[in-house]
Amino acid sequence: MIIKKEIKDDNEFYLYFNGKLIYKRWLDQGYSKVFDHFAWGKYTEKSITDFDLEETPPLYHVECRLTLFSKEEGGRENPIENGYRPNHVFEYDEDGTLKYTFIGDFQFGENNLIEPGTTQNVTARFLTHQPIEQYLNIGQKWWLHEGSRKIGKAEMIKIKLPEKE
Repeated sequence: MIIKKEIKDDNEFYLYFNGKLIYKRWLDQGYSKVFDHFAWGKYTEKSITDFDLEETPPLYHVECRLTLFSKEEGGRENPIENGYRPNHVFEYDEDGTLKYTFIGDFQFGENNLIEPGTTQNVTARFLTHQPIEQYLNIGQKWWLHEGSRKIGKAEMIKIKLPEKE
C-alpha cells in the first residue's frame, strides 16, 4: 500500500492511494472532494468525533428528514449506523457531476441503525470550517453519496448554529 500526499500551488492538497487520486482539498476555501470513497479504509464512514480528539471543532447541527434509497432505487443494501459519514452534495454541475462535497455525519438519537428504503428524522452535523453557510436554510434539500453513487436524500427542518465565543 502506497500513500502519497502532495500540495500544489500552495492551495490544493492531493491524496493518492496506490497511484490513484482519492481525495482533493482546496486549502484556502476549506472544501474538499472525495474521488474514491472506498479506498479510505475502515474509518471513512465514521464521524470525525468518533476518534479520540482533544478538542472537537465547532459544528452546525441540522435536524433533517433523512430518506435512504432502497437497493432497487440504486441505494444501499445494508443499513447505516449512528455516526455514518457520507458525502453531502447540495449542487451538481450542468453535466450532472458532483460540484462539491461537504463533511458531515448523522446522529440518530436512540436508534442505532436506519434501513434502506426508510425515512426518519435525524440530526446532521457539519464542520464549520467549510463554505456551507449558503445552504443552511429551512427546507433546503441535499443528496447523500458514497463515491459517485447517490444513496439518499435529506431536507432541513431546523438549524442550530454554533455559539459564538
